[in-house]
Amino acid sequence: MHTPDVSVVIPVYNTLPYLRACLDSLLRQTIGRHRLEIVAVDDGSTDGSGRLLDRFAARHPGTVKVVHQPNSGGPAAPCNRGLELATGRYVFFLGSDDHLGPEALERLVAAADRYGSDVVLGKVVGVNGRHVFSDVFAAGNAVDVSLFDSALPWSLANTKLFRRDLVDRFGLRFPEDMPVLSDQPFTLAACYHARRISVLADYDYYHAVRRLDARNITYHSRIEQRLVSVERLFAFVAGLIPTGPRRDAVLRRHVGLELANLVGDDFRRLDRAAQERVHAAVRRLVERYVTDGLRKRLDIEARLRLGAVTAGGVDDLLAVIDQDAERGVPATVVAHGRWHAGYPGAPATWTDVTEVRADWLARLDTVTVSWADAHTLAVTTRSPYPRFAAEAGPVRLLAGPLAGTTLLDATDPTGRTVRTDFPVERLLAGSAASGQRHPVRAELDGDHGRGSAPVRAPRLAAGRPRLVRRGARLYGVAATVDPRNGQLVLSVVPVTVGQLVSRLRRRWRRSGPAAARPVPVPPPARPADSPAPVGPANHAEPGPAQVGQLTVTS
Repeated sequence: MHTPDVSVVIPVYNTLPYLRACLDSLLRQTIGRHRLEIVAVDDGSTDGSGRLLDRFAARHPGTVKVVHQPNSGGPAAPCNRGLELATGRYVFFLGSDDHLGPEALERLVAAADRYGSDVVLGKVVGVNGRHVFSDVFAAGNAVDVSLFDSALPWSLANTKLFRRDLVDRFGLRFPEDMPVLSDQPFTLAACYHARRISVLADYDYYHAVRRLDARNITYHSRIEQRLVSVERLFAFVAGLIPTGPRRDAVLRRHVGLELANLVGDDFRRLDRAAQERVHAAVRRLVERYVTDGLRKRLDIEARLRLGAVTAGGVDDLLAVIDQDAERGVPATVVAHGRWHAGYPGAPATWTDVTEVRADWLARLDTVTVSWADAHTLAVTTRSPYPRFAAEAGPVRLLAGPLAGTTLLDATDPTGRTVRTDFPVERLLAGSAASGQRHPVRAELDGDHGRGSAPVRAPRLAAGRPRLVRRGARLYGVAATVDPRNGQLVLSVVPVTVGQLVSRLRRRWRRSGPAAARPVPVPPPARPADSPAPVGPANHAEPGPAQVGQLTVTS
């Protein structure tokens, strides 16, 4: 019996608007269908996805396998079922709303064979502005990457090529008792046991799609699932990796992301009973797993939030979140040679930022985001620290990897306000054609060393994106705020003429001829967990062309 080089496992649940593109991207793979096996597991879809899979299987017998099962409540069970059916030398997992570049599988298999790699990660790009962690690709192709001294722990999705022998030798499976995050234990175990992990950054292998039709699954509605899954994830890491720096290197991601997100700004939206449960679970995990060495490597905001959890109760944590989300960076309290974050009523045991003063100084609040001209987005930020100009040293703001041009604001005699200009052309050039989010951070290098912190925007006024033309395509460029952590994000999202025409048609049907007047065009639809649109707060005068009330800049 012929053994395919690679089996692609696709767990499918109600992704009909995206599923055809996903399957077409596989059937167009340059590796050839004789080397490819597609195993699709329909996990109880109710939208016609299962029928579409059956049609593809009928048209491509021997290449497409389909199995149907009752809904399991998560992706773990269909992934495990797909593994049972897969027969290839390698296995690759693909989300049913995502798709691959045409040469992806051929390149991945060739690299695994050439280097003897057990795991190969190809470059992932976001579609429709979906955020992906891309630091692991920054250095280009890498034949041998360590799980413990690279950015790999921030890219633990299962969207990688795995050698089947590795999977079978260690009995790797997805934990079906984790409603969410179930791909991380599988990927972690594979990377931990792999003889070699390779990273390919020379091609857009995996296109991760932000679903524009997804229902808004809120933080609140999934909090119980997340609590269960996060606790089981930490226990899995502890059982896999012995205590020490290597475990800390992996847990740095889980503490700084999954755990810190549980006490993000959305924490305020929970009812009191849920807040108590989250607080107790987070405190238990911090006390059990966060070592001194790990705490020192955390982002300053995660460190302060988790410190608030361990040092006080729910109300203490809420006071910190309210300060960050509503009022901005608190004052710095200097006493007896020690620096403290001046949160109201917070215990001094966790507000001490003396050892991380540079990171503390890098915490800036957004004052305005405005269009300096038709081609420049200006971000003005301010520090509450009186001696900021003297002690902070050179300051710069970065949107993702893109550094803007930062200067002290001459209108502020205290020297605590800086303005950073981001040329729109650079934002576009630094974004995937399918759109991209660029979280904004501040970096400085002064008397207290090098510091870095996310830039928050607690009071940024809502505004509309500006439409910018690049070649034949239109993009919406705007400032947004991540609702989970309040971080300022510069977003570049493709906008089609069809979207604009559909908007105008709907307006016409509702209102009749009066709709011919220019109308605001909202930013493209967004899924759950994506930032709500805000800013730019001020707009330049309209340019030569407008669509609705959005300026179109060439």
